Parts: sequence; C-alpha cells; structure tokens
Amino acid sequence: MFEPQFPPSPEATFNLAAVGRITSDYPDKFGIPRQPGLVPAGRAVLHLLPPYDDPLAVRGLEQVSHLWLTFVFHRSPEHWTALVRPPRLGGNAKVGVFATRSTHRPNRLGLSLVALERIETDKGVRLHLRGHDLVDGTPVLDIKPYLPWAESLPDAKSGFAPDAPPRREVRFTPRASAILDERDDAGSLRELICQVLALDPRPAYRRGGESRIYGVPLRDVDVRFRACDDDVIGIVMEVMDIVPLSAPHR
Repeated sequence: MFEPQFPPSPEATFNLAAVGRITSDYPDKFGIPRQPGLVPAGRAVLHLLPPYDDPLAVRGLEQVSHLWLTFVFHRSPEHWTALVRPPRLGGNAKVGVFATRSTHRPNRLGLSLVALERIETDKGVRLHLRGHDLVDGTPVLDIKPYLPWAESLPDAKSGFAPDAPPRREVRFTPRASAILDERDDAGSLRELICQVLALDPRPAYRRGGESRIYGVPLRDVDVRFRACDDDVIGIVMEVMDIVPLSAPHR
C-alpha cells in the first residue's frame, strides 16, 4: 500500500487567539443542551475582543440569520481519550471520540450553529445569539456565516443519534412558581427552564424516576428539580425551588 510522505512541518503546534468571549444564560456546564438549537430560549452575547472588535469586521453580517462558531471547550480537561461514552447511548457504551461530539477531544475544539438576532457596534462589537450550547466565558476562535444551500443535507446519516432527543413534561411547585412570578424576566426565564429541563439534563445512567433533587444554574439562579413518575405520561421534571446563585460560575 502506498505510504504518504509528508514534508517536515515547521512547527507541531499552532497559535490560536480568541476573537471573542461568550456571556451566556448557562453559568455552568450542567444543564447546557447537548446540541445547539434544542433550546431556542437560551440567549448569549458574543463580545469581540481587540483587535477584532472593529465594526468593519462584521460589515454585511447583519444579512445572515445563523452563524458557525468555532470555540474551545475551556472548562473540559486537556487530556483526551480514544473512546468516550455518549449520553445518547446511556452513558455506558463506548464509541470512538471522532464518531461523537464529546468535549474530551484532542484539541478541545467545538463547533456550534447559532441564530444571530442582532449586532451592536457602539463601544465595541457584540453579537446577540440564541439557540446556543455555550457555557459562560467560552472563548470563540472564529465566526462564519451558515449557508443552507451548501450545508443543509437532510438525507445525511447521523450514526447512533438519528433523531432529536425526546422531551419531558415540566411542572412547577406552587413555591417555585411564586418565586418565578416575582421576577421581571419571569416569562423568558420560565421558558428557558422548561426548554432545558424538558431535555432531562440528568446524567444518562440516572434516567429513571428518582427522589434525588438536582440543581441546574440558569442565568442568576439555581433551579432545583427532581424527576417524578406520572402514571399517565411517565417521567415528569418537577421544579421544586428557585434560589439565587451564590456567585457567578466561570
């Protein structure tokens, strides 16, 4: 078999600089949707950093509805493994890292397709996004416009994840509803909570009904919830309490 001969590389590594950083509805990794687009209520702002915060760099971008963001999984370990356990396979079966979108990758690079809502260019450049899957503080390395005529392939195969994940019903206790209703952003926060919890953010190996109470940080609150068994519709995600975060996560 022919063995390719690669010319000597002048360097084994590449220096990459973040063009911007994300401020996000997701202060912590737990609860972040595992793919972009699953939680349209999730909002973020991409703040471009000097010297990339020149309004000329985004001229024409207002005509684009969606963006590809290349970013770094900065909150993930630097080591990588050849085999990983995807949540869609129950968190136990192993497949090759390059057959997944796991965060435990050789270079910790991620790719996310996000909706662009608007651009602000006063005092720097800020891109307002929604439907993302990025933790607060994420460094973004590059921005490219999404081209549906070139990149939408409805007949493509997607391996062990052929369909979108199922969604659970979400309910609020009277206490949680009362706390939520006192907030100025009650409507948008309720929508965010419902969309995130409907995807059941618990670890894959705990996907039965259980009494344990989990906490998922969203915006500036910790949403306390549990999974309950309903005789009619199965597992329901019940919001027990909503408490302020003690400190922002970074």
